[in-house]
Amino acid sequence: MSASEAGNASQTESSINTETFSQAESSSDAQGEWFDDDDDMEFEPTTEGDEDIEFFEEDTDEGGDVYVDAEEGLRGVDIEFAMDEGATNAVDEDEGERTETEATTNAPGAASRALRITSAQIMQLLGQHGLGRIYVQHAGAARGVPADDDDDGLLGGYGGLGAPRRRRTKQGSTNTYPKVPSEAGRQLMESGKFGDNDKYKCGPTRRKPKLFRKLLNREMGLESGGRQRTANRLLAQGMIPSTTADTIIHYDKRCYSGQFSDDGNFFFSWKYYKTVSYPLGAWTITDATLSPDNKYLAYSSIRNIVCLAATDPGEDSEPWMLDFQSDGSRHGRGGGWGRFGIWSIRFSGDGREIVAGTGDDSVYVYDIERRQTILRIPGHTEDVNAVCFGDKMSPHILYSGSDDTTLKVWDRRSMGDGREAGVFLGHTEGLTYVDSKGDGRYVLSNGKDQTMKLWDLRKMMSTDRFDKIEPGRFTSQFDYRMDAFDEEDYQPHPHDCSLVTFRGHKVLKTLIRCHFSPPGSTNSRYVYSGSADGSVWIYNLDATVAGKVDVATATRNSRPRNSNLYSDTYEFTGSSSRNDWSTCVRDASWHPGAPIIAATSWNGWGLGTGTCTMHSWNDGAENDEGEPKMGARVDQKLAFDEGLYGSGGNDGSGRSQFARSRLRNRRAAVANEDVTD
Repeated sequence: MSASEAGNASQTESSINTETFSQAESSSDAQGEWFDDDDDMEFEPTTEGDEDIEFFEEDTDEGGDVYVDAEEGLRGVDIEFAMDEGATNAVDEDEGERTETEATTNAPGAASRALRITSAQIMQLLGQHGLGRIYVQHAGAARGVPADDDDDGLLGGYGGLGAPRRRRTKQGSTNTYPKVPSEAGRQLMESGKFGDNDKYKCGPTRRKPKLFRKLLNREMGLESGGRQRTANRLLAQGMIPSTTADTIIHYDKRCYSGQFSDDGNFFFSWKYYKTVSYPLGAWTITDATLSPDNKYLAYSSIRNIVCLAATDPGEDSEPWMLDFQSDGSRHGRGGGWGRFGIWSIRFSGDGREIVAGTGDDSVYVYDIERRQTILRIPGHTEDVNAVCFGDKMSPHILYSGSDDTTLKVWDRRSMGDGREAGVFLGHTEGLTYVDSKGDGRYVLSNGKDQTMKLWDLRKMMSTDRFDKIEPGRFTSQFDYRMDAFDEEDYQPHPHDCSLVTFRGHKVLKTLIRCHFSPPGSTNSRYVYSGSADGSVWIYNLDATVAGKVDVATATRNSRPRNSNLYSDTYEFTGSSSRNDWSTCVRDASWHPGAPIIAATSWNGWGLGTGTCTMHSWNDGAENDEGEPKMGARVDQKLAFDEGLYGSGGNDGSGRSQFARSRLRNRRAAVANEDVTD
């Protein structure tokens, strides 16, 4: 992950609401790292004898089209195509269709031999830069790639946007994704480890009972104890939250993540609770994690320091600064490890340690009581974007996902050689998030190859086998921040050891997160992910789509345009980006005890602002009879703000329904005072 992932930010201080745990970014406009230019290469099909299969090879004169850019500054060169009069394109109709080259060569009396020059050969003649780039853009437009995405290559700044990436040569069928529904996923659904199967039929038609019938059976006590418990679990796992938002919380900056606590007491309480700040933060709050007892919140920025703040509203002291460079020595590490940013942090199950994934390709474990780093694992070759503990009951197993496309497993009890216990291979682009089921066996990951994968610890690749493989050969170095992913470029990883692959959501623009659904409210039936298309995608374990929460539809035009926020818009290309309402769901959290999903998004005009929205199961109803009405808009302190309604949501008088209600209450209060007097 590049530092430019933080987006457009210009301040150095960031704030976080510990009740909502939403990290609103505070600045960006940074120059990030970029990839080296590579020549286009051709895909070499797998063979049974290959232990390590090349996805790319050096350019040759044979095969498909090869794009080679021309040298910059190429001037004064004229290219002329000439053909002698003796050559003819006439072809006898009875002889069928022939190529132009064949007709010219076989023409009687031809004075010279005409050659067909392909576009690839022209590009080879022109060199490395310049006109070749124009040709690539033209070819991309012909494939249906939006012009805005192709134009990224001509932009400067933002970490060298538009640097060319290697393109896989398309051969054979383009249907290379795993089959849906997945057979392995179906077996998991039937195993009982991920929810229950509703096999009960009732009535002469033997149909599955509807919700009201299940509730009636429960109230009448028609089921035995064991069957009733199963029926209750089936009730819970069938309640998938809907698109209609109960409440929309607006932020003036983009929101990065939001999570319910394990007991569900934190996130939304409909009352402003407390704000903590990162005094020395850089660009944005990158991650936050709540201690198991809900007493402390740890949060990070693109620095080597994690802030630890008390969640008690009566505690107004400054947050503790946990320096991950320090090993407890008198002078600390100083600059021994160098400065690095922290992209991901997690509390251990006992709350004594914090694990962090960093920009120096390492995993750190910090002991809170000793106030020092007790373990550093330089185990990756690129940024570590996501980390987590494998089991809430034990701090020994760690997972780390990196831009080097690997998901590694670390056992702290057997790290004498500093090596991983095993590796999961299957993603062809960098990983954006890792989530453990908490049982020490299953783990979930999101990748920039637009897939989410489920892994089983028993099927991980051994270290000896991984040593014979070069993961970098299977990636195209796709720029997820600004480019549109072309599915025709996708090729399955030849060493994929995942159980199930989930597709449909978009992992673009930012490090989008994925999760297992909780056991209490969903019976652990689903996995779900945010998406750059503005939705929360919910999948069954067999990779079929169980439901979608369309945050973009629920929030569209829910606040008026504000020219003061345009400076923070994310889109750099396209003249109309600031005039469009865009939504990118970066994180989502399913309540552990209720059918509620809270979605945290970059959301607004030009993606310049953020929202947290709560979506509950309502059996398809678009509205309810309760108060406040669904779709209420509040500010980041959960207070009503008339400015969020602008001219919308009114009856033609220019007043919103909230404004009218408040006006009626004031009039009633004045009338009561007059009567009292």
